[in-house]
Amino acid sequence: MLRILFGCLLLSGAMAISAAAQNAPGVTDREIKIGQTMPYTGPGGWVASLGRAEKAYMQMINDQGGINGRKINLISADDGYLLWRTGMETRKLIEVDHVAFTFGSLGTTTQLAVARYLNERKIPQLFIESGAYRWGNYKETPYTMGGVRPSYRLGARLYARYILRQDQNAKICILYEDSDFGRDYAAGVRDVLGDKYATTVKEATYEFTDPSVDRQIAELKASGCNALIAVMLPPLAVQAIRKVNDLDWKPLFFMNNVSASVPVVLEPVGVENCIGLLSYAYAKDPLDPEFEDDPAMKDWRAWMSKYLPGEDVRRPSFVNGYNSAATLVQVLKQAGNDLSRENIMRQATNLRDLELPMLLPGIKVNTSPTDYWAVQQLQLIRFDGKRWVRFGDLVYDE
Repeated sequence: MLRILFGCLLLSGAMAISAAAQNAPGVTDREIKIGQTMPYTGPGGWVASLGRAEKAYMQMINDQGGINGRKINLISADDGYLLWRTGMETRKLIEVDHVAFTFGSLGTTTQLAVARYLNERKIPQLFIESGAYRWGNYKETPYTMGGVRPSYRLGARLYARYILRQDQNAKICILYEDSDFGRDYAAGVRDVLGDKYATTVKEATYEFTDPSVDRQIAELKASGCNALIAVMLPPLAVQAIRKVNDLDWKPLFFMNNVSASVPVVLEPVGVENCIGLLSYAYAKDPLDPEFEDDPAMKDWRAWMSKYLPGEDVRRPSFVNGYNSAATLVQVLKQAGNDLSRENIMRQATNLRDLELPMLLPGIKVNTSPTDYWAVQQLQLIRFDGKRWVRFGDLVYDE
C-alpha cells in the first residue's frame, strides 16, 4: 500500500511539474506563434506602419536564429479599426490560429472590446499600441498591458504644468475625442488643476466618426482661451491646425503625441503653419541632428534600409514599432524555455531598467506586478518649422 501511495505521489508530482512547465498554445520547439490586430485598411490605415515595423523586427530576430532556437511567427491581422472586426480577428487568432498571446495590437476602443475575452482566458494582451491610462489597471485586467510609451494622462499633466508656468491665470481649452483616448487628457489636466478645473477649463468633444472639428475650434476661440490642447488622430489633427491658422488664433497650442508626425500631420497642413506647435517625446527622432552620429540611430537606419526599404524614415511609428518589438523580445528571452502564458505574463511584469536603443537618453523600461506602465518619462518638444526640438528636463511620472 505504501509503495502504491508513494508511486501515486511521484506521479502526481511529475504531472504538476509538467503542467507548470507546459508551454502556451502556438509554442513548439521551433516556433512561437503570436497574434496581433492592426488597421491595415480603413480609417486607421495611417498607422499600419506600426505593424509593418513590428513584423520587420521579428524578421530580423528570425534571421539571427530566433530566440533559443525558436522563430517568431507574428500573425498580424487586419481589423480595419472596426470593433466587430477586432473581435472577430482576435477570436480567430486564439481559437483557430492558436497563438500563444497577443502583442502590439492597436487601438484604445478596439482593444477594450477584446480585453475581457482575453483576460477571462488568461491570455496575455501585451504592449497594446495605445497610451490609455486604463491599461495600468492590473487588478481589473491582469493580463493586459499598455504600450511602450507614456500614458496619455501623464502627457496631459506635463502640458498643464507647462501652461501654468507660463501663465498662472491661463484659460485652457481641451478639444478631445469622446472616448478613453480623449478623456484621459481631460483627466490629466484635472490632476494638475484640481478644484480649479471647472472654472479654468473649457471642454469641447467630438466623435471619431465626425467629418470635421471646425465648429468646435471656432467655439473654443470665441470662449477666450489662450491655451489649447488638441487630442485627436491625424486626419482631424490636420483639420484642427488648419482651422486655428485660418482663424488667426494664437493660443499656446499643444498637439497630442499620436498626431505629432511631420510627414503625416504637419506637412499636409504646411510646416510654416505649425511653427511653435508643442507636444512631447519619449523616443529618438530621426530628424534630430543630436542623434546623427548616435550608434543606435545608425543601427536603426540600417535596419530600416534592409527590412523596410523605401519607407519614410521620418515617421515615428517605425521607431515606436521597433521599441515595442525589442521589449517583447526581451520578455521572451527572460522567459527562457518556460513559455507558458503564466510565465510570459510574469516576465512582462518584471522588466528592470531595460534600455532600448531608440528611447531618449535616460529613459528606461521598468514594470512590476503592480506597475504595468513600461515608460514613465517624457520631454516637451516644440516645432521650429523643420523639426521637433526638445526643451526642458526629462519629466518623470509623479
